[in-house]
Amino acid sequence: MPAASITALDESAREKKRRRGIIGSVIVGAIVVHLAGLFVAGVVIVAKFFAEPKATFEIPREIRVPVQTRDHKMTMAKNEAIAPKPSFNDRLVSTRPTNFALPEMPKIDMDQLLPLDPSEIVSDQISSLVGSAGLGSGAGSGALGSGGIGGTGLSFFGLKTEGSRILLIFDVSTSVVNKATKAGIPLARIKEETINLIDKLPINARFSIVQFVRNYKPFTEELLVASPPNKDLARQWIETEWSDTGMMAASGKGVKTAPVNGLPLVLDFAFTLKPDTIFIISDGSFQQTTPASRNHTVTADEFEDQLKRLQDTVEKPVLIHFIGFEMKPEDQSTWRRLSQRSGGKLREIK
Repeated sequence: MPAASITALDESAREKKRRRGIIGSVIVGAIVVHLAGLFVAGVVIVAKFFAEPKATFEIPREIRVPVQTRDHKMTMAKNEAIAPKPSFNDRLVSTRPTNFALPEMPKIDMDQLLPLDPSEIVSDQISSLVGSAGLGSGAGSGALGSGGIGGTGLSFFGLKTEGSRILLIFDVSTSVVNKATKAGIPLARIKEETINLIDKLPINARFSIVQFVRNYKPFTEELLVASPPNKDLARQWIETEWSDTGMMAASGKGVKTAPVNGLPLVLDFAFTLKPDTIFIISDGSFQQTTPASRNHTVTADEFEDQLKRLQDTVEKPVLIHFIGFEMKPEDQSTWRRLSQRSGGKLREIK
């Protein structure tokens, strides 16, 4: 065989051997890589059995807090303590239908049946001992301020309030202003007490003001949140819009009127604001203009019927506090009865 042919055969054999070596190296490398991966995976799996589990947080769909018996009893006692005083019903009520209508109860004086207010007895005794000058200057500074009579909390002319929707109604007629001044409470003092009360209202409270003679003039058409800007607006309104002439013409700025005016008209408007506490400042004698008379005196029966109708329109009775100046005995008796029926009080300043 020629030498050239032998050399070609040797070269071919060496090339095949080199290829087989490369293929074998690739196979061995792949096997090593897979074995290394299997080793690492095995180490990780084994390590999981010895590692501490991670903390997990789960929120149940329904969270139930067990009732605290003691707290529940204290809450019930508090609610019972602030419940309004029981009111007297003029009508007899039947628990089942009857074939006849029961007659109305006769009108009787309820003053002897209603609970006495010790603070009013003390006030009357003090006024009889020291006279009007002593009560106007002495008790005016102590009992009538924003501090109230005993204890803390909001008060207006000595009457405390826990309400959060407060409406102040002022009779600004000449007779009432003169009687208040005689009792040591001039117009400037009334404005000061009003501003003090408004300034102390918490931010979650609501308030408004109404002044009237026969027509009336409201500060707002709804109760405002007791925010600093609204308090500033009220302070400005009191200083600039307060009527000190004893008259309120129907054509005046912001004045409201109707064919039948007076305090009954004001009370109808007041209940549309949905207050929980109303303060009325007057002498207890109210006149109105009607189609039949230009000077009709509103009677106790008319006020009783109106307030009964208005209280039926609200879920919870509206507390009515009455602050009076030189009240006639019959007016004082009427408004003490009406105030106490609502859960409120009457305080006369002599």
